[in-house]
Amino acid sequence: MSTPRIATIHDLSGFGRCSLTVALPILSAMGAQCCPLPTAFLSTHTGGFQGFTFLDMTDEMTRAAAHWKSLDLRFDAIYSGFLGSARQIGVVEEFFYDFRQPDTLTVVDPVMGDHGLVYKTYSPEMCDGMARLARLADVITPNLTEAALLLKLPLGELPSPRETVERLSLDGKRSVVLTGVSMSPGMTGAMCFDAKTGRAESVQTDFVAHEFHGTGDVFASVLTGALMQGKPLTAAAMLAAKFVRACAERTAGAELPMREGVEFEPLLGYLTEEVQ
Repeated sequence: MSTPRIATIHDLSGFGRCSLTVALPILSAMGAQCCPLPTAFLSTHTGGFQGFTFLDMTDEMTRAAAHWKSLDLRFDAIYSGFLGSARQIGVVEEFFYDFRQPDTLTVVDPVMGDHGLVYKTYSPEMCDGMARLARLADVITPNLTEAALLLKLPLGELPSPRETVERLSLDGKRSVVLTGVSMSPGMTGAMCFDAKTGRAESVQTDFVAHEFHGTGDVFASVLTGALMQGKPLTAAAMLAAKFVRACAERTAGAELPMREGVEFEPLLGYLTEEVQ
């Protein structure tokens, strides 16, 4: 296939930039065909909104996957993010087994928590299930909180970023991009372990002193798109970090509400230029 095809397993929020409303336009701008498999439909995302609607799509996920299998669809990559139940984790595991080919890139963003706290929708059973799913991945993109959960450590007991990604690599079998890593004052970015080279390297950009929802989804989507274009892991992570910073700077300057996410749409052309 001339255009990479990516099965993208995330929730879909009608308002608020996150998950599929981020992944679909970003992957498309980067020259990939995004094939969404929604885990749930929400009227808005859950951060900063009250009274949002929620439609569980677990049963439909199974039916859609079965139809795709009957069509013998092939995917160049499978990219999963937020999952709404322990059952969904099992559905995605089965999807990996059904659709993964020897050359299929599998990216798992193990969305479980942030700022030292587990998301309210996640039980210990779900965290164990997410760790199990992540073991099937070629690349995982945890933040610091999720890294601690995967290693079963308190956040304050995480080792250095370099040692953390090395421990998360399953003895060098999978690549790791640890996000939210600051290696010096005023900087932020990621620590990367590349399973292909066995090396750990950091990528850093200027820190924007604002917080927005959905930046993790933006980062992981750009990273996945860049990997599908053949970029090495560290170069893909640097592109993702720079794009998130540019979006954050634009959004902070526009003084948009935090809950609306980062205003990435006017900057999509930058990603298309990178691909070209």
